[in-house]
Amino acid sequence: RVIAGKFRSRTLKSLGGIETRPTYDRLKETLFNVLASAGMVEARAWADLFAGTGSVGIEALSRGASSVHFAESSSKAAQVLRQNLASLGLAAGTISERDAAEALREWDKSGIQFDVCFLDPPYRLHGTYGEILRVIAGGTMLREGGIVVAEHEKRFDPGDGEGNLKRYRLLNQGESSLSFYRRSTE
Repeated sequence: RVIAGKFRSRTLKSLGGIETRPTYDRLKETLFNVLASAGMVEARAWADLFAGTGSVGIEALSRGASSVHFAESSSKAAQVLRQNLASLGLAAGTISERDAAEALREWDKSGIQFDVCFLDPPYRLHGTYGEILRVIAGGTMLREGGIVVAEHEKRFDPGDGEGNLKRYRLLNQGESSLSFYRRSTE
């Protein structure tokens, strides 16, 4: 469900089974509280990687984000994501039905930029975190002052960063954690 903003309390379609893992409401609320206090929600462009059914990106749009670029490689999940966007009358953003790293490279070549990038890969894909951070660090898709947020298992550490993209904050909540990264000026 959408927890705040224009579409507050609206329910979203989801997929059965274990193919996607939704971000829990409490963790999502923490994420948006931190980003809103940093001025990174309203009128900001977002990327939602491993988007699943779009819960985090749709929450961003509900709270005033200007656009969201979604990347989801599962065609079933992407179809539900499209249905969720349509049910809310949303057309802000794009859906790339491909691997997140490929989507980032495509967006970079197209000149697409965003202020916030949220990534939530399947927890078993530990190597994906470093790959995504390397692609972002090596590209121009993250605007100056932009933030990358990685959701991960509390017992797994995705690392302090890649290239000039460095972790500046780690929040633990239950069995999940959020790592916040931004470009280092050093």
